[in-house]
Amino acid sequence: MTTNILWADDEIDLLKPHVLFLEQKGYAVKTVNNGLDAVEEVGRREFDMVFLDENMPGLSGLETLNRIKAMAPRTPVIMITKSEEEHIMEEAIGSKISDYLIKPVNPNQILLALKKHLEGKRLVSEKSTTNYQQNFTRLSMRLSDRLSSADWATLYDELVRWELELSGNPDQSMAEILRSQWAEANDLFCRFVENNYLTWLTGNAKDAPLQSHQLFKAKVAPLIDEKQAPLFMVLIDNLRLDQWRIIEPIVSEYFKVEEQGAFFSILPTATQYARNALFAGMMPADIERRFPGKWLNEDAEGSKNAYEDEFLAAQLKGLGKNVKHSYHKITNIAQGKKLAESMHTLMDNAFNVIVYNFVDMLSHARTEMEIIRELAEDEPAYRSLTRSWFEHSPLLDMLKFIADKGGRVVITTDHGTVRVTQPSKVVGDRNTNTNLRYKHGRNLTYEAREVFAVKDPSKALLPKANMSTAYVFTKRDLYFVYPNNYNHFVNFFRNTFQHGGISMEEMIVPVVRLKAR
Repeated sequence: MTTNILWADDEIDLLKPHVLFLEQKGYAVKTVNNGLDAVEEVGRREFDMVFLDENMPGLSGLETLNRIKAMAPRTPVIMITKSEEEHIMEEAIGSKISDYLIKPVNPNQILLALKKHLEGKRLVSEKSTTNYQQNFTRLSMRLSDRLSSADWATLYDELVRWELELSGNPDQSMAEILRSQWAEANDLFCRFVENNYLTWLTGNAKDAPLQSHQLFKAKVAPLIDEKQAPLFMVLIDNLRLDQWRIIEPIVSEYFKVEEQGAFFSILPTATQYARNALFAGMMPADIERRFPGKWLNEDAEGSKNAYEDEFLAAQLKGLGKNVKHSYHKITNIAQGKKLAESMHTLMDNAFNVIVYNFVDMLSHARTEMEIIRELAEDEPAYRSLTRSWFEHSPLLDMLKFIADKGGRVVITTDHGTVRVTQPSKVVGDRNTNTNLRYKHGRNLTYEAREVFAVKDPSKALLPKANMSTAYVFTKRDLYFVYPNNYNHFVNFFRNTFQHGGISMEEMIVPVVRLKAR
């Protein structure tokens, strides 16, 4: 398919060698020597690119640009000029030119500009495919190594980067290979966690990663300082690493990333466990003992995260951080808007916590609502929906305000989520919890090879309702289904986003330290 170019310049005859060069490269070039003729040509036919001289007699380049954009807003226009005056550049950029070249230009400059704007996406896709092909063997060899928890965090970060690069590629063959490699990595990661998790909790493991109950003390508390700008901890419930990567460019407009890392969510990778552990600075069994009546088992009535502010206050006191602080939990847009409007009242506090629940609610809504399921059909769509929400959310307004006032921010989460595809049969009594990625109760029957079973909850520092309570966690992309009405529930929950079990997506989650620009 021929690429059609319009070139408008009052000295177009002097550019004949450039035109011939492009024609030899396979481009069809239409030339005119004034702005009016350029406008007429754009009105007459469609062009893939317009080269436009800024200084032409009669209709100026900028006037011509405005008329062309009014008729063909999506047609890329490259301004070519002798002038380097700042106001001309600013006006041209404000009129949405695609590029700006200073005369004299050589043919290769013109060709580069064409490829950049007309073939950029294709070239990037091809380069991404080639790069992943070159790295495939290296990644496979790394998977065969004996990886530490830090190695797994690095490897997962790299897989996420390749996922983001390849997801927009028209040729999905490499993306399919990546998904296969990802599945292999997740399988090995689950084995790694199963072999090491209980040892990590003893406090004696040399390779133990930073976990939920340790995060605040290690990454947040040291930053709380009344002599510095206020510190805001923003916890976005259920935020995966790839979702952070997709909103990071928006955040980076207002903040510099000072430190970026990851920690491991505790098991179960569910809000009741992971977030309570984070704010209390202790594991769930210890919370139950330390705060009688404040830990609610899953069969109890009421919110399972109703005392996070008390847990936070106790942890701050225990760490010697006796500072003025606040805690806010946002579960709907009205609450978000209200807090965004009152952000100025928080600037007198040394420390503020904002828990934002939207992403977690999106995950649950996708399971329950057909329209959300269609909007977030797969990982790329799920990320896109997350970005769209963030761009128009009160949370972004809050972050803008913090940046404007020179505040500091830590963005993190409690756990991630994984898209489940394979059912795993489980049998339990009526008191067994309903979560699809983990179960706890008495007399559980399950496929042993498909789960990580903890028969003694005390070893995992988890509460137990009675002496025979056990916990089982699904691995990879499995989800629990009861034998009753099996086929219905298999189909209903397949390809939904769930959490509570063991996978890289659920366990390896981001923590980011930001400073206002």
